[in-house]
Amino acid sequence: MTALPHEENDESSVLAANTAFYEALESLTLAQMDSLWLHEEWVKCLHPGWDLLVGWEEIRRSWKQIFQSTVRMLVAVTRASAYVSGDTAWVSCLANITYAGRENFSTALVEATNIFVRRQGQWLMVHHHTTALPHQGPTGESTTVQ
Repeated sequence: MTALPHEENDESSVLAANTAFYEALESLTLAQMDSLWLHEEWVKCLHPGWDLLVGWEEIRRSWKQIFQSTVRMLVAVTRASAYVSGDTAWVSCLANITYAGRENFSTALVEATNIFVRRQGQWLMVHHHTTALPHQGPTGESTTVQ
């Protein structure tokens, strides 16, 4: 089945919203992250190794905590695919995340599912779910950026 032109535009817009989310993550800017989420009590977020967060205020606190403890973050997103159904859409992607904290450095490969809803023409995140995948790089830990 061939996608209709408006569906292709919607998919492009959702992928752009997904890219903006990862740019906000890299920027470590809470205001930027604020602008990408729907601010409701029912939105959800699952960071790797965390309990499920429910409600925008709880999710916002998590981003604030992450951003305050991070010196630098780089995110490379691959295999992003979007599906749109009316005013709801989701993106599945891989994210290779490099994190530099005040005293440590780490990398992680995560599978992410991001769900968006369209409000007043803007795609806003309502659910971010990540699952850490087994590390596929060289063994051993490094504290230097190569």
